[in-house]
Amino acid sequence: MNIGIRLRLTVMMVLEYAIWGAWSAAGGLYLTSAIRDHGLGLSGAQVGLIFSMLPLATIFAPMLAGQIADRWMNTEWLLALCHVMAGVALIVMGSERHFGPLAALMFFSSIFYAPTLALTNSITFSHLSSSEREFGGIRVGGTIGWILAGWMLTGWRTISGISGNGDVFYLAGVLALVLAVFCLFLPATPPKGEGTDPFAFLKALTLFLDWDFAIFMAISFVVGTELMFYYLLTSPFLGAPRAEHGVGIAANLVPMVMTLAQAAEFTVMLLLPLFLRKWGVRKTLVIGILAWPIRYAIFAFFPYPWLVIPALALHGLCYVFFFVVGYIYVDQVAPADIRASAQALVAVVVLGGSMFVGSIVAGNIQSMFTHSRLVAGKMQQVSDWRTIFLIPCAMTVICALVFPLLFRGSKRRGRMDHGSEGAPQPPVP
Repeated sequence: MNIGIRLRLTVMMVLEYAIWGAWSAAGGLYLTSAIRDHGLGLSGAQVGLIFSMLPLATIFAPMLAGQIADRWMNTEWLLALCHVMAGVALIVMGSERHFGPLAALMFFSSIFYAPTLALTNSITFSHLSSSEREFGGIRVGGTIGWILAGWMLTGWRTISGISGNGDVFYLAGVLALVLAVFCLFLPATPPKGEGTDPFAFLKALTLFLDWDFAIFMAISFVVGTELMFYYLLTSPFLGAPRAEHGVGIAANLVPMVMTLAQAAEFTVMLLLPLFLRKWGVRKTLVIGILAWPIRYAIFAFFPYPWLVIPALALHGLCYVFFFVVGYIYVDQVAPADIRASAQALVAVVVLGGSMFVGSIVAGNIQSMFTHSRLVAGKMQQVSDWRTIFLIPCAMTVICALVFPLLFRGSKRRGRMDHGSEGAPQPPVP
């Protein structure tokens, strides 16, 4: 691959995931913190609903965008348009203090941001000669972006002494506008005019006729719901005082501490080609699932900073070995003329349906197990973090047991060749 194209695609990933990381990692703590602490004092159920707007938009928006990119518009132009609209809405959110308008603005922003998660994958795959050798090195830019967003927030909060006031949304909005301009300099990726199925999104649904693909998507749906317990509740859990059975990390340090998860993700991403050659897609996916219940078990039973903070690093295995390898798997089994729509299909099911359900469930679970309690002579809202995190722990244990039994990693349409070692080979052109 041309080094200039590789660099531009990597920077695209940096900015793409910095946008999401800016508001998602510390957004839960900001939205649930009391107004006196520069937060909004929303309930867990309300925060869950706000977080569910992105998954809800992902249910239908990426499929339409995938069709546009496959048929009518250059992908880089479509990305620029989407990021302008999302960025403006996020900036407006920074000054909003009421739940209803916040939820509406988040939904509007998400309609335009959600398709970009699939489109950035499809534009990258369009310029790769080998997805399993090259995609990880580019996608790691997204991990870097998430880390940079966390460090920028911590730096700003440390200097200003304020942990909140909408800074998570202001930063996300500005980053989205920067990426909108940068998208105009991405390699030209026109729609595949010749031989492109006008109903590519319907053709992508036929992938479910393959047993392995159907099992992968079903388990991905369940795992995606449990991912929202991490995105939605980790920052409030880290910031809750020890007296309230939290980890007791200062609010201004929470964004930086959470970037340990992305630092581990960065390392795993760089080593991904080695892992894939050694284990193949099936074994790598299985190992990724096994890391999930371990992390939640530590959160539930050992809420000590010296153990919880290192456990954040398990996110590297959780996310890369399952979701990123999943993107590669889908690229390998999907016919060339519907790859963008196939990636959009994954976004609809995993980033959309499952995370929508997960956001609602996680938010309501927190509300259900949060009660008024006398702490240090004052009545406080205290969450039962052990019970809360035991729920995703149990669900991911089930997934870890079921997936290796049902997913065979078989070939499809001659495009996936596992070879003697079981490692996937480059797709046939």
